Amino acid sequence: MAHISSLQSGIYTYLDIYDGTVVGMDTVAEFVTAFATANSADITRLPSVREFPSIGTPANIVNVPVYGQATSSQVQGQSDAPSLELTVNYVAEDMLPIYALVGQEVAFRVLMVGESVALAASIDGTALQAINNTAFYFIGRVEAILVNPQLTDATTATVTLSAQSDFYGPATISA
Repeated sequence: MAHISSLQSGIYTYLDIYDGTVVGMDTVAEFVTAFATANSADITRLPSVREFPSIGTPANIVNVPVYGQATSSQVQGQSDAPSLELTVNYVAEDMLPIYALVGQEVAFRVLMVGESVALAASIDGTALQAINNTAFYFIGRVEAILVNPQLTDATTATVTLSAQSDFYGPATISA
C-alpha cells in the first residue's frame, strides 16, 4: 500500500523495539530489513501506550540577543537530540520486557497504520504491505521508567527514551 492517508490512523500507533544488532544502521532500508528479518524474540512492543510525544528532529533555531534591538535575532544552530517521553497504562507484568531493555542501545520503530495490527503480524512486513502504513525509525535507549500512582485514574508510567541517532522516515512498508 502506501503512507497513511486519513486523520483517524493515529489511533493505531505502536512503538516497536528491536534489540538485535543496531551498529551501523543508518538508512531506512537497513531499519526495515532489521525489523522484517528479526526473530520474534528480538522485537518488543511497548504495551498500552496512552500518549506519544512528537517524533522527529527539533528545529535548529537559536535566539541571539542583539545590543540595541528590542527583539533577538534568530540564527541557524545545531539542534539537540530530543528526549522522548511516552505515557503508558502501567501493568507491572506487561512492562517486565521493557525494564530488561533499560540502558541498552536498541532500534525503535514508531509505526502508524490504518488498522489494528498485532506485533507478530507486523514483524515480517507482509501484513503491513496490505494496509496504509507510515514508520519512523531511530536508534536510542530506554532511559527510565517512572511509575505514576493515581488515586482517581489508572496507574500510569512515563517511559523516557533518548535518541542516539537521526530520525529516519517517514517510510512506508510496501510490496
